[in-house]
Amino acid sequence: MDFNLFMYATVGRRAELEAGLAGLRNDLYQRMLDEIAEYVRFADDAGFAGFGHPEHHLQLEGFEMANDPRAMSMWIGRHSQRLRVITCGFVSTTHNPLRVAEDIATLDHMHRGRFGVGLVRGYQTRWVEQFKVRPDLASVGPWNKDSAADELNREYFAEWVDIVVTALTHETFSYDGKFFQFPEPGLVNPHPHDVYTRLGRGVDADMSIREVGIAPRPFQSPHPPLYAGFSASLRTALFWAKYKGKPIVLSGDLQFCKMLWDRYRDEAAVHGHNIAPGDSACWGGTLIVAPTDAEAQNLAEDWKWFWNNWAISFGQPFSQMLVGSPDTVTRQIEAAQLAFDPKELFFLFPQGLHTREQVLGSLDLFATKVMPRFQ
Repeated sequence: MDFNLFMYATVGRRAELEAGLAGLRNDLYQRMLDEIAEYVRFADDAGFAGFGHPEHHLQLEGFEMANDPRAMSMWIGRHSQRLRVITCGFVSTTHNPLRVAEDIATLDHMHRGRFGVGLVRGYQTRWVEQFKVRPDLASVGPWNKDSAADELNREYFAEWVDIVVTALTHETFSYDGKFFQFPEPGLVNPHPHDVYTRLGRGVDADMSIREVGIAPRPFQSPHPPLYAGFSASLRTALFWAKYKGKPIVLSGDLQFCKMLWDRYRDEAAVHGHNIAPGDSACWGGTLIVAPTDAEAQNLAEDWKWFWNNWAISFGQPFSQMLVGSPDTVTRQIEAAQLAFDPKELFFLFPQGLHTREQVLGSLDLFATKVMPRFQ
């Protein structure tokens, strides 16, 4: 099994967040960056496989301050030598897909192949509305599920992902879709430039721009591993089977997970992909380990406060809680292993909410007492 950590980039402890406007405090932001660097170095040395983060903006309250996905990716990469840096992910409604493909390939090189990327639809209205690339798009969640806005977002996302993957896997291409045309029909370079025709591709002698392509090409072939942000949707899983992208499913319903894993493999086969058992998706949950179950449950109170005050309002149910002693957490992972044998796990952990000592103590117990049992 590969074990990945995932943080929300929370800037403060519970009391600091409750005081209000924690995101505006530079002292808290500097402490957060310093702590993230320490957690990354620890995870790198302890044998974790990857370290992930989201994209969210305009976070005055300080609950999720990952901001620019490229910048946070480089911060994690700067402080690690071996870990896969997992940006999960680029929010489709707020990015040009051709630019995202270029960013992915560039980051893949800068991390020398230690890069994985998630592509997601966008659910936080406050910042998505300020950053979105088309006026007809909207953020999505339980409040507009199955509405016209939800279906438009989903249709747009499917085209957006297809463009990103096409750009990553083709040296040059053209694309004529509902939402995007690359290049724009009839586009002609306004001045002669024979380098385009002599040394490049996609531009005709009359300077008509017929195809485009990103540079550099991805470091990994055909591209970095693809992930779908946290989801418990079979529909989402089946969509990603076309691209061999791994949904991250943090559900404690092991029978549902088994069904999803099996259906994903069947759908992937339709697209010519032979997916090994256990590789359909990623599993996991919130990880808090302590010497005893009681101590771990006590530590989990701040996480529950965080989730109830932040995530629930966005329609996100509690993730699977992997909270307890090393033996308790081991048994939970063994149950998933018996049901559907996941090969890659993601653990949310209370970065920011807990002190350094609490976070490192939990991670160390997992790395020394639990992880060796699955290697």
